[in-house]
Amino acid sequence: MRFLQQERAVVEELLPGLDQELASVSLADLEAAGGPGLKLFREVGGPGLLVSAEHGGRGADLVTALRVQRAIGSRSPSLAVATTMHHFSVASLVETATTSSGMEWLLLAAIAKDNLLLASGFAEGRTGQGILNPALSARTDGDKVFLSGSKKPCSLAHSMDLLTVSLPLPGPDGVNQLAFALVPADAPGVSVKPFWGSLVLAGTESHEVVLDDVEVPAELLVRTDVTADGRLDQLQTVGFVWFEALMTASYLGAASALVERVLGNPRGDAAVTTEAVTRVESVALALEGLAAEVTTSGVTEGTLPRSLTCRYAAQDAISRVLDLSVEALGGMAFIGSGDVAYLNSACRALSFHPPSRARMAIPLTEYFTGDSPLRIP
Repeated sequence: MRFLQQERAVVEELLPGLDQELASVSLADLEAAGGPGLKLFREVGGPGLLVSAEHGGRGADLVTALRVQRAIGSRSPSLAVATTMHHFSVASLVETATTSSGMEWLLLAAIAKDNLLLASGFAEGRTGQGILNPALSARTDGDKVFLSGSKKPCSLAHSMDLLTVSLPLPGPDGVNQLAFALVPADAPGVSVKPFWGSLVLAGTESHEVVLDDVEVPAELLVRTDVTADGRLDQLQTVGFVWFEALMTASYLGAASALVERVLGNPRGDAAVTTEAVTRVESVALALEGLAAEVTTSGVTEGTLPRSLTCRYAAQDAISRVLDLSVEALGGMAFIGSGDVAYLNSACRALSFHPPSRARMAIPLTEYFTGDSPLRIP
């Protein structure tokens, strides 16, 4: 079958054996808490996907990473969503390393060599909370920084080696600025509590990570120019673009898994099948167009608004694909296996990831009608 052939070939090239291993495990087992997906991802070197070959990784650009995430999402939505959080953190580190003489390259090399997984402790998931507003509080003692608070949900809570978090630190003028820190998962004061109550996407390990006066190593602290007004600097913008693109591709993969089942139904309606394929492929083309721009020209001021446009358009397209696919597969497919109902539910979660369409309605309108940079409220 040509459908998803290109994406799965990329996975085989960069992460040999992963697609075959995932295909050999039932969807229910892959999606369950404690499923084998993350272990398999580590074993094939997945954590180093975005790390340059020079530093021991696979050197994937955004176009390639999108294809990988779509292919993985078609096998295990939980694995795709969880690893997107890792890749988002790694992409931010790569961007930091291009303009820093610090420890970032050593850390990236360690991620690739030792297959370290990074969890993200940013402020997503809190109703009414702006994504740039740190979820943790910080205190300083001379040059030392200590963190307290919790992040919930936090994907990779049990499998993470490092937690990337945002925190407020006083800038040169005394105004609080956003900083990033990497906290070892085994640092004193770090613990994990159960949080995720749904069976859907249980394999993401999205639980509560608690920090109780945890000291941040000085070499693992990165300051930015972002203040409370929400204006983004380059590091944050790059991270957001990668996050939106890779997360969209992950859910596109889950929707593609349903379309693949429709294509495999010999009694299916050709018109319905074609529409479903056309809609998922149009999302893929839009994402790859965005990624090609990033690869050739880098991330500019206009890249983030375009990435959000792709993501929100994808939500609408995926919703239509789900309606088409579930109806086309019919009641017996729905009754005979939990896969159809599961994929239908899992794909809906794309709309839950930050920033929501409702939150961004005014900022995007102001961006497209004015001449100011985009703000994330």
